[in-house]
Amino acid sequence: MTQSFTRDELLRRALGGSALLTVPGLLAACGGSKKAATTTAAAAVQQLPKTITFSNWPLYIDLNQKTKTHPTLVAFEKHYGVHVNYIEDINDNPSFFGKIEGPLSQGQPIGRDLIVMTDSSGLPGRMIELGWLEKLDKSAIPNIKNLQPTQQHPSWDPNREYSLPWQSGMTGIGYDPKLVNGDIRSLSDLLTNPKLKGKVTMLLEMSDSIGITMLANGDDPAKTTDATFTKAINTLQKAVSSGQIRQFTGNDYAPLLAKGDIYACLAWSGDMVQLQADHPGLKWVLPDTGGMIWTDNMLIPKGGNAFAASTLMNWYYRPDIAAKVEDYVNYICPVVGAAAVLEKTDPAVAKNPLIFPTQKMLANTHFMDTKALLNPKYQKQFQKLTGG
Repeated sequence: MTQSFTRDELLRRALGGSALLTVPGLLAACGGSKKAATTTAAAAVQQLPKTITFSNWPLYIDLNQKTKTHPTLVAFEKHYGVHVNYIEDINDNPSFFGKIEGPLSQGQPIGRDLIVMTDSSGLPGRMIELGWLEKLDKSAIPNIKNLQPTQQHPSWDPNREYSLPWQSGMTGIGYDPKLVNGDIRSLSDLLTNPKLKGKVTMLLEMSDSIGITMLANGDDPAKTTDATFTKAINTLQKAVSSGQIRQFTGNDYAPLLAKGDIYACLAWSGDMVQLQADHPGLKWVLPDTGGMIWTDNMLIPKGGNAFAASTLMNWYYRPDIAAKVEDYVNYICPVVGAAAVLEKTDPAVAKNPLIFPTQKMLANTHFMDTKALLNPKYQKQFQKLTGG
């Protein structure tokens, strides 16, 4: 990683090339005349709106520290002659979904062309079922060929008709060795060690907190039953009732861990890479019983401009552009070719196992049953547990 993050940036998080990237670019490569390709490309650009509105999570794109602008977005705007209204207003999936479900359920647009939501929340799949998403305009996404093979056919969107990965990550345990007096290897350490009482946070994402707890209980989150779900709830409830767990959070655990307000927490791998830049003593591990893996997906909400959103998606599937984003956000990149770029521009990032995990690490990560994530009874139990 080539840059560090200031305390203010972490607090803000808590609050909150190649050819022309169009079909005409491909036509030119297939033998069309340069004049015809240029004319058609210009026509395609004219179809773009003056403004594309993109909602994402905080600190989830490259940032120029001096100008406080996003270089890859600035390059996109210059290339296409459009403005991208980039909004960092997603702190966790449940609260963001709560903001948009009202308008979408009434068939009203939400003023966004592109949003980013997590598959493990179950919500992207649910939005497809409800008809709340526009299909991708794949004619505007030739770079979809660069999508990692393992990401091409998720069960909830088998042919990637409605979604394209932004970044992936692993959920494990983040902690400060000095404050916990050693190393942590299991969830049991977080939930039962009296030295950590009131200094532990879990995540508001049900798949993370319940999934990792199920694994610790010896159960498979991919095959959730009433019995195994209730067992996980009871395990966490005991730690909540005893005061062991301080709270359930979204991204806002980051400044708490950085300042020492908490000693250990469930944490996302990319966040920990960023935190370690300013706080090299912090550690992140997959629990010995296993962690979770998830993907944040670009989605086009109903009423959004599918051509515009797809054109922007295509831009970020250029390996050189994806590498620039990866060099900043440090999550798991879904774009084939980005690692090769980083091996030349930032070898430390290319070799970081939290960014490009080993097969052994990936083998110790798990998914949670999507049906369980959408089960109203389970959702109600978890909301009661978290105070939501």
